[in-house]
Amino acid sequence: MQPEITDRGEFRTEHASRYLQQLCKHFAHKVDVQFDETAGSVAFPFGPATLTATDDALIAVVTAPTEDKLRDARRAIDSQLVTFAFREGFTTMTWGATAPA
Repeated sequence: MQPEITDRGEFRTEHASRYLQQLCKHFAHKVDVQFDETAGSVAFPFGPATLTATDDALIAVVTAPTEDKLRDARRAIDSQLVTFAFREGFTTMTWGATAPA
C-alpha cells in the first residue's frame, strides 16, 4: 500500500474564521463536514482536509493517496476561496509545508 501524501496551505488573513465556515458550509452540500469557528474537517472523496482558523491565517492540511488527488484537494479549497476572498485578491494558498503547524 502506498503511503498517503500530506500538504499544508496557508492564507494570511484576518478573516480566517469566516472563510473556514464558508468553505465548510459549501462543502457540506456534497460531503461530510464537521466544523466550528476555529476548526473544520472535510471528507473529500480524494482525501481528508482539516482547516484551522487563527487570528491571522487560515491553514489547510490535505491528505491524499496520490499527487493527482492531492492536487484535486488543493484545487477544491483554492477555487472556493477565490470566490469567498475576492476582496482580498486571493489567488491561491501558500502550499508546500508537509506537516501541520
